Amino acid sequence: MTSVPTPIPSRTQFVLEEIKRRILTGRLTPGQALVETDLAAQFGVSKTPVREALKTLAGTGLVVMSQYKGVTVRMVDADMAREVYDVRLLLEPEALKRAVTRGASLDAAQAALTRADEATDTAERSLANREFHRALYLPCGNPLLGRMLDEVRDQAALVSAVAWAADPSWEREAAEHREILRLALAGDADGAGRALHAHIASFVRRAFPEAEPLTEDQVQDQEGQA
Repeated sequence: MTSVPTPIPSRTQFVLEEIKRRILTGRLTPGQALVETDLAAQFGVSKTPVREALKTLAGTGLVVMSQYKGVTVRMVDADMAREVYDVRLLLEPEALKRAVTRGASLDAAQAALTRADEATDTAERSLANREFHRALYLPCGNPLLGRMLDEVRDQAALVSAVAWAADPSWEREAAEHREILRLALAGDADGAGRALHAHIASFVRRAFPEAEPLTEDQVQDQEGQA
């Protein structure tokens, strides 16, 4: 019998989304303490929805709970970047190729790209960029593959937020996004997959040189051994 997920109360959902937004847009920085009483006062709620929201965020890897340090925003280092981006390199290009091959609509990706281009601040651009990538892999035709990429989506965005704060590279990434979408809309599944792979790999290489993400040849070798 399939279990039904327990709905998250509206107050907890509100607090959850707002804390996540602040983390992913850089308002809350890695290592920063998240104090329940302070957050409850800011949001005008009791500590209970804050506590539940923080537990959920710990489960997604955005915050860390420690018996001694309390709750803090997760620190980002080369090892974390490598782990998260290895998953993206292995799965995202394949998901995009499948979406293109099956002729899935990419209207949502085009809309997200437009929102990113028209964004007036870093927060809007960051959120639009996240939606762009999700709109590429979600219509792949394999719900499990989409959920697997969703699971690392927030952690990838945290890595990006840290990298952008240190070295903004919006224009370069926007140009790469446009090329990926151009190839996808032209029906070039392999070309779009290669462009997406190069985009993801080059970003983490620039942001965390020591992370050494997998090359496309290495990815193909791993797939051949599977």
